[in-house]
Amino acid sequence: MIKNISNLGDSAVYCDFGSGVNEKINLSVINYFNSLSKLVKEHKIDGINNITPSYNKLIISFDLSITSYSEIKKIVLDLNVNNNINNNHKKIKIPVCCADEFGLDFNRLSDKKKLSKEQILELYLNKEYFCYMTGFIAGMPFLGDIDKNIRCDRLETPRVKVPKGSVGIAEQFANIYTFESPGGWNILGNTPQNIFDQSNLQEPALIKPGDKVNFYQISKEEYLNWNE
Repeated sequence: MIKNISNLGDSAVYCDFGSGVNEKINLSVINYFNSLSKLVKEHKIDGINNITPSYNKLIISFDLSITSYSEIKKIVLDLNVNNNINNNHKKIKIPVCCADEFGLDFNRLSDKKKLSKEQILELYLNKEYFCYMTGFIAGMPFLGDIDKNIRCDRLETPRVKVPKGSVGIAEQFANIYTFESPGGWNILGNTPQNIFDQSNLQEPALIKPGDKVNFYQISKEEYLNWNE
């Protein structure tokens, strides 16, 4: 449930669901996001031009010439939220190759966590991850929550280029780089699966907030011969 609603500048509403980062709070954010988005698509709300969910916040941007903060706040407070919307979320299996050329940070993680590569992989792969949000670069999923025994800070010096498809971990989250990008996550491997398809205008992102993700390991040969 929303804890507080406030202004964000003169043309946005800031909905605060609390300070925690967990699946329960995030599902509430997602349910509000999907319910509002549905009303906007059906032209039942005028003036909203963007709705942005995060771990525990929702930002609703609006056109000040059409509507106002008080009107949007009233819509949010009166919203009939579909709490069953998470039934539409998917379970997705993502292949990942952890060969040495792809698993760039196993040595760093092994030194910090005092675990072997095999132990790190066992803890990483034997887990179902929840997609809290996507962002930073288009379609990049933020997946929680990784096993506490392999949680680690980001790199002290971020890489200038992280290859597309890189699978990384940092703090309590796992992610997948949907494009080549700068980044400081600890990279464990690379997936041949296309996570964000720009040519698919209807559903470019494979993984959406609320989806569940499992990773499974493939060989380098399988990676090189992968055909979606």
